[in-house]
Amino acid sequence: MASLGLSEREQAGCRQLLEFLETEELMALTDTVTNRLVHPENRQEAIHAILVYSQSVEELLKRRKVYREIIFKYLAAQGIPVPPSSEKQLLIDRVKQYWSGQLTTHALGERKQHTESHGESQKSPQDAIHDLGEEFCQWFFELLNSQHPLGVKSEERWGPQHFWENAKMKFSYNTLEKNVEEYVGAEMVSLRLLSLVKEEYLLFNPNLHASGLKCAMSRHGLVLVAVAGTVHRDSACLGIFEQIFGLISCPVRENTWKIKAVNLKIVGQNALEPGMQIEKPSLKYESNQLQEFYDGKELTVFDPQKF
Repeated sequence: MASLGLSEREQAGCRQLLEFLETEELMALTDTVTNRLVHPENRQEAIHAILVYSQSVEELLKRRKVYREIIFKYLAAQGIPVPPSSEKQLLIDRVKQYWSGQLTTHALGERKQHTESHGESQKSPQDAIHDLGEEFCQWFFELLNSQHPLGVKSEERWGPQHFWENAKMKFSYNTLEKNVEEYVGAEMVSLRLLSLVKEEYLLFNPNLHASGLKCAMSRHGLVLVAVAGTVHRDSACLGIFEQIFGLISCPVRENTWKIKAVNLKIVGQNALEPGMQIEKPSLKYESNQLQEFYDGKELTVFDPQKF
């Protein structure tokens, strides 16, 4: 049965894009698109029904169940460079341009030439998420450290505007004894992080190399960024820190991610295990484990003892 509204190229592209959805989400999308008239028994039947009953690419991709992050993952898998925080409509326009052939000879040609000349391969979705995490950490720690009384001042202002209103923070530190603090709300989380640098004179030095930075994205688009590093005061290295951020893109501000959750653990040098190296602290888990840890759980249940 031929599609009522999609060209062959659009059908092929939509099929690839829809493969990024979980089976449960595909079934729910089928119900929406077909008004519950079709009851597929598997993923391929669901995708076929969605293609048949969709009148246009715009109509399909604008569906609420086709998450912005799904479209981003598809574009990343095709090697089409887009800012990680692009708004959904911009991503839809990019997809339509790609499927209509408008990007083939210009933007994609430039991308191909660039990757060939630099010996690069097309970025996978995981690489794109990792780049986002690295860019976020560079921005976050530079801004936070700039609040130190002797720090290099940043043009950007620190404050609750970088956090969601219902943001949560879990802060555990182990110097002579273990302590755990919890904060709720953008204002409280922002102020506690600020006090570490502005009043306790700490400086954070993240290890953004492979062993110190792990990133993953949940199927609903929450980006998890885990980073390890060292904590300093003046010229002394006090110990190590490990921090996990939960990030959600801001729907009203393009290219902006706001912090939904923070889990920070600081271990003082006197509390480190014997022989532990602190020059380049590393994370003991892989990105896929970070993803598994989040799936099906609230981010606030992170157990600092796991890290």
